[in-house]
Amino acid sequence: MIWLAAASQTEPSVEDVIDTAEQVTTDTVQEVNQFIKFFNDRIPDLIAFGIQVVLAIIVFIIGSKLIKWVRRIVKRSLERANADTGVSQFIDSLLKFGLYALLIFIIAMRFGVESSSVAALIASAGVAVGLAVQGTLSNFAGGVLILLLKPFTVGDYVIVPQEGIEGTVKEIQIFYTKMATVDNQTVVVPNSILTENSLTNVTARPERQLDLKVGISYDADLKKAKQLIEDMLYSDSTIIQDEDIKVFVDSLGDSSVVIGLRAWVKTEEYWKTRWRLLEQIKLTFDEEGIEIPYNQLTVHMKNEE
Repeated sequence: MIWLAAASQTEPSVEDVIDTAEQVTTDTVQEVNQFIKFFNDRIPDLIAFGIQVVLAIIVFIIGSKLIKWVRRIVKRSLERANADTGVSQFIDSLLKFGLYALLIFIIAMRFGVESSSVAALIASAGVAVGLAVQGTLSNFAGGVLILLLKPFTVGDYVIVPQEGIEGTVKEIQIFYTKMATVDNQTVVVPNSILTENSLTNVTARPERQLDLKVGISYDADLKKAKQLIEDMLYSDSTIIQDEDIKVFVDSLGDSSVVIGLRAWVKTEEYWKTRWRLLEQIKLTFDEEGIEIPYNQLTVHMKNEE
């Protein structure tokens, strides 16, 4: 009986449970009411912020359209002025970068950012950004030098031996130059690399000298071999006949007499002519019995009695 009495005293009564539930409900309702009141108080601010975001998006869209229109007008003006393709591409990329930066600045001001604050922010971050983008600034300066000095233009075939880079120039941008390799891969080269290293512009001139060397055996008829090569050069339609055509003995090698030939061809015909002449020389020498030797060693044995 004593145990039952103690248990009945420790167990919560129904009234206590109801009171606790009512207290929890009251607290929850108060918190919800506070949240609703806070939300209602902030509705005007949220609406204003939403309007600002919508206006910013509209300004950005309209600004992008205007930027494209301005770039198109400038591009057509440069084309009418017969400006270099590289200069046109550089100005277009520079104009795009500057106009989008101005557009973002205008949108920031639409959100209430003061121009003085933006200027102060730019000034304070200028040193840090300058240190961080030293390479980028070098590339920009390299792009300007390329356009001013014109070591190459769009369409030229350029070789940078120090970097193992070569290809046809496709685009000259603010910070980099795009080149296409022989197998049509695109190589993006920072402008600073092209201005800080020596490079070879293969197609800078409309004509290019063809310089070949062919070795013949010491037992072969040297004059006949030279005459055969001369006949090939004078009868080849891609060889520029108004320029010097030379066939000469270049050197006396270990196992062959090296004949050199020099002639001029159009730059775009260089490789086709080179490959065709090498094949033609080999076939003609085979028909005429003129041996083209390979490296070999002749050993003479002395008989001792």
